[in-house]
Amino acid sequence: MNADLERRSIYGKAVDVIPREELDRRLAGGETLRVKLGIDPTAPDIHLGFAVVLEELRAFQDLGHTAVLVIGDYTARVGDPSGRSKSRPILSPEQIEENTRTYLEQAYVILDRERTEIRHNSEWLAPLTMADLIRLTRATTVARILERDDFSKRYAANDPITLTELLYPLMQAYDSVAIDADVELGGTDQLYNLLMGRQVMEYYGKRPQCVVTTPLLVGTDGKLKMSKSVGNYIGVTDPPGEMFGKVMSIPDHLMPDYYSLLLDRSMPEVEPVEQKRELARLLVGRFHGGAAVAGAEKLFDAVVRREAPEDAPVVQLPEQEEIWIVDLITRAGFASTNGEARRFIRGGAVRVGSKVVGDEKLSLPSAELDGQVLQVGKRRYARLSS
Repeated sequence: MNADLERRSIYGKAVDVIPREELDRRLAGGETLRVKLGIDPTAPDIHLGFAVVLEELRAFQDLGHTAVLVIGDYTARVGDPSGRSKSRPILSPEQIEENTRTYLEQAYVILDRERTEIRHNSEWLAPLTMADLIRLTRATTVARILERDDFSKRYAANDPITLTELLYPLMQAYDSVAIDADVELGGTDQLYNLLMGRQVMEYYGKRPQCVVTTPLLVGTDGKLKMSKSVGNYIGVTDPPGEMFGKVMSIPDHLMPDYYSLLLDRSMPEVEPVEQKRELARLLVGRFHGGAAVAGAEKLFDAVVRREAPEDAPVVQLPEQEEIWIVDLITRAGFASTNGEARRFIRGGAVRVGSKVVGDEKLSLPSAELDGQVLQVGKRRYARLSS
């Protein structure tokens, strides 16, 4: 591929390219670049927002460059403070290990497994001595750290900022030193961290990495960036029917962004509802295969009509005269705890037959439940049977 086509492939979705001239020279010079993307496994699933930057890494990969996926199993113990108004909870090693396993399997839906170099930053961060850490802290200043928007706001509001959080950008930057990164990718909210990588690499006598950022995908709420913690996400491994339904809930004004960022194509000039249906079909096909599309759309249509889908699970009722609604929800597998089931009820998300259940203390005769449909939320159904 010639240099112009290569740059268009890489820069097509980029927001920041720093420094652009330097990356142009490296590409034009025919170098095989080491392109870094860091992931802190703080949750078990990857959503479509993160798929945007994974697709950027795949673009570099397809051009013959080396994709280096850095698993932040060590930095996950700290938690990235980007965009946060408070510290992240500390995860156990077991949680981090399990999240890493699922992250990688989901990342390989987009990346070429055979051409992806996987590194864990515990390889180089865990062995650091106190002297090593002190040397690392000399790479920047407190004033530079407090330039971060989230830190400056918390500092001004007299909200606590731990020294651990202040070290996070340096730790992520040291990842670039350890793997000799030529380019680092991230969302626009990661720009500070990525630029810190350039600064720290230069401090250690390395050629500073170039930085490429991609847009943040707004979630299904239409306001905030897609996030597991906010609940406005579409997971890349969501079941086909659930993925289809979530896509259909995206506000109309986000359609152009979803088409361009996730599918690299313009939005079709059809009615808004059909735009969403086509997007849902394409995304389900992208992540689950074409055979899953028809069933997912059929399930969505059944949900809209408030019909239980044909493949709704059958839940056997216990041999007792009455059953508590909370027990019924957990028995169906729609809530992992009684507290979660109660929240569904309080939120008006539970129906038995055509009736909304609003009383979390309600007990129903088992005889009346036989043959009924339990619905929790918009897309979860179960047929009840004694």
